[in-house]
Amino acid sequence: MDDDGHRRPEGVSDETVEALGSLSKALETTECARGHLFAFHQLTGSADFELDRAVELLRAAGHEDWAERVRTELVGRNVIPGHWTFQIVEAYDRTYYQAFRDLERSAVDRLAGGRGHLYEAELKEARRTRDYPDHTPHPDSSATRTPDGPAG
Repeated sequence: MDDDGHRRPEGVSDETVEALGSLSKALETTECARGHLFAFHQLTGSADFELDRAVELLRAAGHEDWAERVRTELVGRNVIPGHWTFQIVEAYDRTYYQAFRDLERSAVDRLAGGRGHLYEAELKEARRTRDYPDHTPHPDSSATRTPDGPAG
C-alpha cells in the first residue's frame, strides 16, 4: 500500500487499529442517525407548511370550524414540549454529536498519528486483487493490465 495517509504508523497494534475502526464505524452510524434527524426536521417542516393548504381547502369547502382547529391546534405546534425540530437537531449536535466527533478525532490523533480509516485501508489492501482494473490501491493509481473477461 503506497498511500502514506492510510498506512499504519509504527508501533500501532492490530488491537488499536481494530478499536479505532470500531469507533469510526460507530461515528459513521451516528452520522446516519443525524441524517435521519435532519430528514425528520425537513419532513415535519414540510408537513407544517402543507397544513396551510389544508386550512385553505377546508375553508373553501365550507368547513370553517375544522379549518380553524387545524390552524390553531396543529400549525406551528411544538413536536415535543417547548421544541420545534430545529431545536432538537441543535440539542443533538451540542449534546452528543459534537462530543462524539471530537472524541473520535482525538483518539485517532493520539493513537494513530492522525491517520484515520486504518482498519478500512488495511481491509481494502487485503481484499483487492493486485494489478486488476478497479482494484487500485488509491485514487491516483492506474491498473497495469486489463483482464480477459467473458465473451459477450
